[in-house]
Amino acid sequence: MNSAKNSVMRNLGIIFKRELAGYFATPLAYVFIVIFLVMSGIFTFDLGGFYVRGQADLMPFFSFHPWLYLFMIPAIAMGLWADERKSGTIELLMTLPVKLSDVVLGKFLAAWVLSGLALLLTFPIWITVNYLGSPDNGVIVAAYLGSWLMAGGFLAIGSCMSAMTRNSVIAFILTVAICFVFVASGSEIVLNAFGWAPQIMVDAIAALSFLTHFDSISKGVLDIRDILFFVVFIGSWLFASAIVIEIKKAN
Repeated sequence: MNSAKNSVMRNLGIIFKRELAGYFATPLAYVFIVIFLVMSGIFTFDLGGFYVRGQADLMPFFSFHPWLYLFMIPAIAMGLWADERKSGTIELLMTLPVKLSDVVLGKFLAAWVLSGLALLLTFPIWITVNYLGSPDNGVIVAAYLGSWLMAGGFLAIGSCMSAMTRNSVIAFILTVAICFVFVASGSEIVLNAFGWAPQIMVDAIAALSFLTHFDSISKGVLDIRDILFFVVFIGSWLFASAIVIEIKKAN
């Protein structure tokens, strides 16, 4: 049993290293990181009014993450499977002595680590807010965790959409559209539009929103329900990715 477990972890590690190295073998990873850092700065300082607010917190930084991820994350997720299917390497990949679950998880983890690296490289703004005041660093750590979990949710959707098509552009558009639904479902505009509906239905719609769960975590409230939401959400979409790949492989 231990040997089987070690084999699974070894295969997962091989896939993970292969995919992560693939990002840095091309300009993709560097372009993604640079654009993410630049856009984060624009949203934080120009649109968020970081200095104008006069408060020692990173709320202007984190409040724009759902909308920043809406376009940035699908950009690295769109090629997870679409490029493999387009080039025909998916058939070769499926002949290797690895489980499909290892490949799906390995590809996802590589992209998730890349997004986490881009997020970590924003640490200068954390240093800046500590220099300017005395923020609650526990809240900031929680917000970083929530942001990374949310990025994982976007990536899991992107993995499934990428598995559905050979065209990475179509995968990008589908991912953006579906992610927008899960982000906007918790906004006041959408919830007010369902004012006619029973409260239980309105609560269910709000509960599916990234905004609802991320806002809670970004305020330093590490509710297990919010963390479980993202974990289950990611797991469900990755499971759907595996199903789609099996169907496409059969066809």
